[in-house]
This record gives sequence, C-alpha cells and structure tokens, in this order.
Amino acid sequence: MRIGGLHLTDSRKHSQIKPTLNPHFWKRTLFRVLSYIIIALLMELIYLKKQNVEEVLQQGIHGPLETKPDERREFLGTLRERIILALKKNQVAEATIYPQVEREMKKNPQANLLLNGNIEYSALSKYVKLAAKHKIEHTIVTNKEHDTDIGLLLAMDHAIDKDDIYITQKEISQPEPPKSKGLFAKLFKR
Repeated sequence: MRIGGLHLTDSRKHSQIKPTLNPHFWKRTLFRVLSYIIIALLMELIYLKKQNVEEVLQQGIHGPLETKPDERREFLGTLRERIILALKKNQVAEATIYPQVEREMKKNPQANLLLNGNIEYSALSKYVKLAAKHKIEHTIVTNKEHDTDIGLLLAMDHAIDKDDIYITQKEISQPEPPKSKGLFAKLFKR
C-alpha cells in the first residue's frame, strides 16, 4: 500500500506494517523543490534586468542621473560646495577685471574657471586671458534651458564649503609705487 512517499509493506514475519521509503518519491520531490528555487531565482533576475533596462532607457532619454540637478543648473554645472568665488553677469560685463579673481587664481592654481556662455565673448575674453596667464583651465558653459544670474565661477573639483562666495565690491588695486632709480639714474637724467 502506498501513502504519499511511504510504501507500506506487510511483513510475513511480523504482523505489523513497516513503512519503507520510496527512492523515486524523494528524487521527484527534490527535483520539484530545486525547480521552484531555480524558477524563483530566474524570475527575480528577470525582474532586476527589467528594472536595469528601464533605468538605462530613462538615462538615455533624460541624461545620466545627477546629484542636486537644480543646484548644478544654477552654478554652471558644478555644486555650490566646490566654489571659491562667484561673479554675477553684470560684474563680468564690466570693463576691468576684479582683482579678487586674479588673487584667488594665484592662490588656487588647480581651480577651474567656469564662464556663462550666455554672456558676450568680448566680456568673457579678459577672464579667459587671465586664466591662460595663470595656467588655469576654463570652460564656457551654455545652458539654453535654464538662465542663471551667475557670470563667472572659480571652483575646485572637490568640496571646500566656503561660506561667502559672492564678490560684492571690486577691490581697488593699489598702483605699484614707482621703482626707485639707482644712483646712476639719478645722476644721469635724460
């Protein structure tokens, strides 16, 4: 007599019934359990691949995922925590450069200069030349979808968390005192 996986036999020597194990039942049961596990793992893998494919498609349509996209739009593609100094558009358009920019370029030669591409190049060129003079990389950033009031940023590639980044007043650069002429120049004036 069979009950599930047990095969009950009638022993002639004993009047009681002893259960014996049917090896085929256990093989089938083990096969079913392993099949269920494999199917569950495959379904999970397919679900994860489906999510991954959807993420890749979304990134292809909308661009790669970014941290703080609003902040990056405002600060010409960088984060505020990386900025050494900032000038507004109208400050960049002034005829002369801000001495603070040059001073910070000298202090931070590994910094990057970011310029707003929505400003006339004639206004940006003096800062481009200044960056070249100090061997600082510069990038002109144009974002047609978002217009920011920022005209110039001097930024690092890592966080520096400077509290006050905006230059509000132009420092008046002190003219260099005339060089003292030597004794012979004083004696032999032309």
